[in-house]
Amino acid sequence: MAGILKVTLVKSMIGRPEKHRRVLRGMGLTKLNKTVELKDMPSVRGMINQVSHLVKAQGEDR
Repeated sequence: MAGILKVTLVKSMIGRPEKHRRVLRGMGLTKLNKTVELKDMPSVRGMINQVSHLVKAQGEDR
């Protein structure tokens, strides 16, 4: 699971639960179509899993 994941916010946070907004802000995603590079760790994958309907993740095995 070593490597980098590129995560892009593809849907708006407007109208989403506060928990989802906090997860997105924790990953550094604040604006639509913003892409961040995160370490491929179980904690990051869990965050992506919580908001998978709002983000697009790319990586070595995604």
